Amino acid sequence: MRILFLAIILFAGNILPVLHAQSVVRGRVFDRDTGEPLAGVYVVYGNGSGTSTDENGNYSFRTDSAKVTVAFQYIGYKTVTRQINLHKGEVHNLDIHLETETHSIDQIIVSAERVEHKISEMVVSVSVIKADFLSRNHITDAAELITKTSGIEVIDGQASIRGGSGFSYGVGSRVMALVDGLPLLSPDAGSIRWQYLPVENLSQVEIIKGASSVMYGSSALNGIINFRTTDASNIPVTKFFTEAGLYCKPRNHDWKWWTTPRVFSTVSFTHLRKEGNTDLGFIVNLFTDNSYRKFNDEKLGKISLKIKHFSKKTEGLNYGINFTGGLTEKTDFLLWGNAKDSALIQDTSSVSFLHGRFLAADPFISLSRQGRFRHDFRARIQSSENRFPVKVKNNAQTFSIYSEYQLWYKLSDFISLTAGVSETWNKINSNFFGNHNGINLAAFGQTEMKPTERLKLVAGLRLEENILDSDADKIVPVFRAGVNWQAADYTFLRASFGQGYRFPSIAEKHASTTLGSVTIFPNPTLRAESGWSSEAGIKQGIMLGKFTGQADLSIFYSQNKDFIEYQFGLFPLGLGFMADNIEQSRIYGAEIEFLLNSSGGSINTTLSGGYTFVMPVDLRKGTSDEEITYLKYRRKHALKLNYNTAWKRFESEITIYMRSRILNIDDVFVNPMTREAILPGFYDYWTTHNTGYFAADLSLCYNLNRFLKLSLALKNATNTEYMGRPADIQPPRNISIRLSGKF
Repeated sequence: MRILFLAIILFAGNILPVLHAQSVVRGRVFDRDTGEPLAGVYVVYGNGSGTSTDENGNYSFRTDSAKVTVAFQYIGYKTVTRQINLHKGEVHNLDIHLETETHSIDQIIVSAERVEHKISEMVVSVSVIKADFLSRNHITDAAELITKTSGIEVIDGQASIRGGSGFSYGVGSRVMALVDGLPLLSPDAGSIRWQYLPVENLSQVEIIKGASSVMYGSSALNGIINFRTTDASNIPVTKFFTEAGLYCKPRNHDWKWWTTPRVFSTVSFTHLRKEGNTDLGFIVNLFTDNSYRKFNDEKLGKISLKIKHFSKKTEGLNYGINFTGGLTEKTDFLLWGNAKDSALIQDTSSVSFLHGRFLAADPFISLSRQGRFRHDFRARIQSSENRFPVKVKNNAQTFSIYSEYQLWYKLSDFISLTAGVSETWNKINSNFFGNHNGINLAAFGQTEMKPTERLKLVAGLRLEENILDSDADKIVPVFRAGVNWQAADYTFLRASFGQGYRFPSIAEKHASTTLGSVTIFPNPTLRAESGWSSEAGIKQGIMLGKFTGQADLSIFYSQNKDFIEYQFGLFPLGLGFMADNIEQSRIYGAEIEFLLNSSGGSINTTLSGGYTFVMPVDLRKGTSDEEITYLKYRRKHALKLNYNTAWKRFESEITIYMRSRILNIDDVFVNPMTREAILPGFYDYWTTHNTGYFAADLSLCYNLNRFLKLSLALKNATNTEYMGRPADIQPPRNISIRLSGKF
C-alpha cells in the first residue's frame, strides 16, 4: 500500500507541472447570421492536431506552444484562421462566428483541368454531387446516383450526358468514369464498372459535361464522371451504416411473381486516420439484392485500402498506394418472358449466372513546390475475371496497366502549363471476344492564361494513337479552347469548344455470341467515332439576405460522325445484331441548374434542381420538320427538383423526377416481322406506356445523438412504372431503413 501511495505521489509530482505549464484554448463556434452554435466544426491547430465542437458548439484543447495557429473548418462556411500568443498555464477564451459561403460557387474541383480550380472559374459545365446526398437517400449504386443528376441518364449501365449516348447493349461507353482521376473502364467491353465504384467513401462526384478527350482521351467523347474519395484528416474518423429494405408490389399486380418478400441489404464500414506522416484508410462494403425481377439476384463484396505518406525530409513529396478488390455473383436481366404477366421474369433462354472478380492497385508519387510546380506519376494495375458456370463460352479474363506522368508548372503569375503522357496496355483472354492485346499512347498539353484578374483563357491539345493486335490506327489530334470572364462579383460568363474521339472497344469489334433469341456478330472493320461540342453559359452566385446559392444556365451544340451503334439485319453470318458506324448526329439544347440555401433560427432549408432540353437529330435521315428522325434512346425533356429541410435533430427530403418519352428505339423491337420473336408483347406495351414518367423519392432522418443517425427512405414513392431500354422495367416502390454512425 505504501508503494502504491508513493507511486501516486511521484506520478502527480511529474505530471502536474506539465499540465500547469500547458496552455488551454477554449471557446464556442457560432453561425454569424443566426447565432446558433455549430456542432462538428473541425478545429485544427499546431502540427496536424485537431478536435471538433460538441453539440453545443464548445471546443477546447491543450498546447505547449507559446504561439499557435488555429483553423476552424466547416462545410458550407468560410474557413477562419487565428494566430494566438500564449503564456504558460494561460486559459485563453476564443469564440468564433463563421460566415456562410455563396453556396457551391467556391467549391473546388480537379476534373476539368486536372488541377484544382474553383467551380466558378470553369470554362465548361460542371455538376458536383456531395456525399451527404447518397447517405440521405440510401444510394449504394453508382449508376443510380448518376441517373438522378440533372442532364444525365444511365440506361442499363450506359451513361448519357445531354443526349450524347444512347444504348448499345452494354459496350463502348462515351463517358469516361474515373476514380481519383484514374480511369475505371473494362478493357474488353469499354464499359463503366459501376459495381466497383467507391460510393461508400466519397468526398464528391464531379461531372464534366461535353467532350473531354483532350485531357482524358478516348471514351471521354461525351464527358467524364470523376469519383473523388475521402482522405484521412487530422481527426480520425470511423463511419459505418447498416441498411435493410424490401420491394413493394409493382403497379401492375399481374407482374408480381413472388410469394415471399424480396429484400435487399447493405453493410459498410470505413476508417480513416493519420499515423504520424502517413494517411491510412480501410473500407469494406457488403451488398445483397434479392431482386424484384426473377433470375436477377446479386451479391457483392468490396474492400479498399488507402496508404499515403508525406515525406519529412523532402518538402512537398508524398507517395502511396491504393488497393481495391471485389467479388460479385449475379444474374443480369436481358429479356422478359412476356408483357402480360412475366415482364419481371427473365426468359430462361437468356439467363446467365456470373461469378466476377476485380483487383486494382494504384501506386502514385507527387512532388510540389510552393505553388510553382507539381510532378505527378500515377498508375492503375487492374485484373478482372468473368466466369459463367453454364455459358462458359462467355468467360473472359482481362489484365491492364494504365500509367501517366503529369506536370503542372506556373510559368508566371498569369500563365500556367499542364502537360503529360499516358499509356494503357490491355490483355484480354476471352471465349467471347477472342484473345487480344491493345495499346493506347497519348501526349497532352494545356495552357491557362489570366491576362487580368477576371479573365481566364484555356487552350489544349492531345495526340493519341491506338494499337490493337499490332494493327496501329492513325495518330489522332484533338483540340479544346475556352474562356471564363468574371463580369461581376458573383457573375461568371463562359464559352468553350472541344473535340472528342473514341476508339472502338474490343467487344464492339470482336464480340460473337448468342443470348436467348439474340445473335451478335463481330465487325473487325469498325472505325473510331469523332465529333465536337461547344457551349456558352453563365453562372450567377446568389446572396439575398438569408438566401445563398447559385444558378447556372448553358446552351450547347455538338456534331458527331461515325457513331457506333448496333444494327439488326441480315448479315453474311446470318440474322442478328452487329456494331457499325451508322450515326451522323447533331445534338443541341439548353440546361439550367440552381441551388438555394436558407438558414433561419434552427431551420435550414435547401432547394435545388435542374431542367435539360435536348434535341438529338439523326443527320442521315434529313433535318426538316417533316423529315426529322431522332437518335435512338434519347429524351427531349428532363426535370429534377430536390427540397431538403433540417430542424433540430430531424432532416427530411423529397426529390421528384420527370422525363419525357423515349424518342426512338431499334426498329427490330417494333417491326412486325421481328418484334414478337425477341420480346413477346413489347410493341403493344410500348405504344401505350412510352409517355414519359413522373417519380418521387422521400427520406426522413433523425439524429439519435452526436454520433448516430436513423433514417428511412421511400424510393419511387409514386410506384411509377417506367423503363430505360426495352424490357428493362425499373424498380417499383421500395422502402429501406438505415442506421449510420460517425465517430
